Amino acid sequence: MGLLTDNGLVLASERKVTTTLLQPPKTSEKTYKIADHVWCSVAGLTSDANILINEARLKAGRYFYQYQEPIPVEQLVTHVSDHCQAYTQYGGLRPFGVSFLFAGYDSEHGFQLYQTDPSGNYSGWRATVVGANNAAGKTVLKSEYKKKEEDADEDAEVPPPTLNEGLKLAVKVLNKTMDNTVGSKEKMEIFVLERDGDGDNLKARTLTEKEKESVLSEVEAEAKDAGDK
Repeated sequence: MGLLTDNGLVLASERKVTTTLLQPPKTSEKTYKIADHVWCSVAGLTSDANILINEARLKAGRYFYQYQEPIPVEQLVTHVSDHCQAYTQYGGLRPFGVSFLFAGYDSEHGFQLYQTDPSGNYSGWRATVVGANNAAGKTVLKSEYKKKEEDADEDAEVPPPTLNEGLKLAVKVLNKTMDNTVGSKEKMEIFVLERDGDGDNLKARTLTEKEKESVLSEVEAEAKDAGDK
């Protein structure tokens, strides 16, 4: 899942643990760097995703070499979506079995979140969920990620949640969509792309086990308080 916050983006994914005999990953399982200002999360066939990620990296690198500036986020998403759509047109080819959440930042439009699907369609979102049990996750987002205050003017836009609020909402969505009923930090991968200072400098990081445990504790405490009331 992905969501916009007041100063960045949050991408959260479930790590599938099929057997304890597997070597723990040294790098991310679900989140990949395209360029310094664009990252993506993968839902589907990782082998198919690798081809498209390499295509996106090549496009971003060529654009920077030609124009000496980072590629606009939507232009990169459009290129990947066009590449996916081409594979639906001809016999002997199959569509790429993968959906992406692209999280990026550019000076023109700020932070942006896009979803692509195997058909080649893409769309921009404030918050969304892809992959298994996405309907349950979207239900949580619809109730918790409010676009307007209840007591505000009908046309008044409400600011997006803070980073901490976004992290807690990401954990709530994962708790709802994961196979197990109890949240486990080992099965969660949470990535943050935020602006460092007032300029366009970005800081990308994956939450440590200690940070995930802290967010989980806050969510559990809020759920307990709500239950008591």
